[in-house]
Amino acid sequence: MKDKVLIANRGEIALRIMEACKDLGLDYTVIYTGADEESEHVRRCLDSQSNV
Repeated sequence: MKDKVLIANRGEIALRIMEACKDLGLDYTVIYTGADEESEHVRRCLDSQSNV
């Protein structure tokens, strides 16, 4: 079973975590609120879940 990282941060920090996960070969998912649904970190993620 492959590990998956849950990213519950926003903005630049989330982007840096996503980049680190890619470098390490880890899967990840991003959770976000409705206010963030058009944010860059949500648009660039591979998997996301709205946490309204």
